[in-house]
Amino acid sequence: MIIKSEAKRLMIYFFYDADGIVDKYVEFFLDDVKKSVSEIIVVCNGKLTEDGNKILSKYGDVIVRENKGFDVWAYKEALMSKGWDQLNEYDEVILANSTIMGPIYSFSETFEKMDKKDLDFWGITLYFEYEGDPFGYSPYGYLPDHIQSHWIACRRSLVSSKEFQNYWEEMPMIENYEQAVGKHESIFTKKFADLGFKWDISVEMEDLRQFSGYPLMMCPKLLLAEKRCPIFKKRSFFHMHSDLLRNTTGEPTREMFDFIDQGTEYDTDLIWQTVIRGVNQYDLFRTLGLMYTLPTHLLDKELLKENLQSKQVALVMHIYFTDLLEESYHSVSAMPTQSDIYLTTDTAEKKKAIEERFADFPCNKLEVRLIENRGRDVSALLVGVKDIIMNYDLVCFVHDKKTAQVKPGTVGASFGYKCFENTLSNEDFVGNVINTFFANEHLGMLSPPEPNHAEFYPTMGLEWGPNFDVTKELAEDLGISVPMSAGCPPLAPLGTMFWFRPCAMKSLFEQDWNYSDFPEEPNEIDGTLLHAIERIYPFVVQDAGYYPGILMSDKFAAIEYNNLKFYIRGISQYFSYNGIGPYYEDSLNWLGMMLSHKGIIRAAIKMKIKQFLKRVLPKRFHKPLKQQWRKMKG
Repeated sequence: MIIKSEAKRLMIYFFYDADGIVDKYVEFFLDDVKKSVSEIIVVCNGKLTEDGNKILSKYGDVIVRENKGFDVWAYKEALMSKGWDQLNEYDEVILANSTIMGPIYSFSETFEKMDKKDLDFWGITLYFEYEGDPFGYSPYGYLPDHIQSHWIACRRSLVSSKEFQNYWEEMPMIENYEQAVGKHESIFTKKFADLGFKWDISVEMEDLRQFSGYPLMMCPKLLLAEKRCPIFKKRSFFHMHSDLLRNTTGEPTREMFDFIDQGTEYDTDLIWQTVIRGVNQYDLFRTLGLMYTLPTHLLDKELLKENLQSKQVALVMHIYFTDLLEESYHSVSAMPTQSDIYLTTDTAEKKKAIEERFADFPCNKLEVRLIENRGRDVSALLVGVKDIIMNYDLVCFVHDKKTAQVKPGTVGASFGYKCFENTLSNEDFVGNVINTFFANEHLGMLSPPEPNHAEFYPTMGLEWGPNFDVTKELAEDLGISVPMSAGCPPLAPLGTMFWFRPCAMKSLFEQDWNYSDFPEEPNEIDGTLLHAIERIYPFVVQDAGYYPGILMSDKFAAIEYNNLKFYIRGISQYFSYNGIGPYYEDSLNWLGMMLSHKGIIRAAIKMKIKQFLKRVLPKRFHKPLKQQWRKMKG
């Protein structure tokens, strides 16, 4: 135990950020830590901005090193640079890193609790024993109980030991995350416990052993609310969805965030700042549940009245098809009468027809603008109204829609229905959208869900289509630096209808687009600049410090749920009837194996060939497979 009232403590704090930016959550963390430690050394892997260096230097010496060896070698370099003689002067040496956020409760509480215990080392949270060795590096053949390496406090009795010093001096280079866990984190605790050193953790978790192997990830709210755990993982906002669904229904991060926001004094702006900047938008969407399903009846009339008095709201609609003019009028009628309405079209004749139909439309202001027929609805927004768009706090952008390239016509009409129902369902729904934006200051954009009916079915899973490279190139031209991955779908308005804060789109409008920037008609149905812009919108918003989300009316949410349930039931039944499962990824792995030529043969070998053909493969595969089978037997 530590008896001294003024214990001498050193914290070695490992920091990494791909852009070298130090977010405010790091400052908050270190501001609290420095109340309980004597000295801080910050070790940064990779680059560090000038501002970041100034921030971290406030807390102690800063070592900026090559980005290799992960946190393990960062700790090693700091330990070696200090030297064992000097390290032995400290009562505790704490190895911590920037993968944890907090504290929700001051670390002084944790230190006070652990100072009373007779230990050689301790941590905050535990990862429970895991059968088997998923990383292939454990000398034990399994992952034993271990203190999670984001915080390990080592007392003088351990630091001064030859075993501890040899451990670090002989530490091999760490080449990847799997080695960081397999060669250090998962074995550190058992290695030194087996040598007779005593250890413990500050958060009492033994009662959770049968509940979760990884409580800090799978039930973080429970740890924060009931165990007074002072920390939470930044990884909560991008942890693998497959692992979450193996252990939960996907609720842990949202439940944790709501507790932090409503039940603690921790400033959630510290979370938003770092996750919006550094986490893929789809990961934020799924972990935080950024799906806004709003009622088609108004929830708070007085709040809407206040918002419309203090905020400027507008609708921009591009009208191309005069035979849809009545439908367009109906959609625009969902906007509050306090709104400004801008309607764009491409010919003088259409402009006249629109002005006649909207002559007595009830609104604050209505203007019909004539634009060039180049760039379609995209240029209508980026060129046609660029002079006024920044005058507004919130804008809805829509356009009439036929999707004439698909047959029968009901397919395209239903796509249009999905877009309009989830942007301008009715006046009450629009009121709820307006209130939602002004109640969530970090919300920058809301779009309807992607189409998934008829031939649009593959869109869910192939949201990028052939447009990733052209969108990535556009992002580079715009200087957008937030994460963008071909493996993560954009939260994009694939029908180009959405609500947005103009201030979140400022950088896009500042490009000063002209009609000549867009391809002439006739246009390709995919893979063009227009489709890249359609997908870049949410990244522009995120780069500005806001998050995009998905918007549905309660009426359409019921339709969408039933559609998705129909799809999933069919897939699940197919796999179940063929003995595949029970987990989702088991089915995917099996499918991947089957789609490889050799995999099909291997699967066939495991059962009688006739049974295999009958149960598993469509008839068109039977003949070529039999031919291949004969070749293998020959």
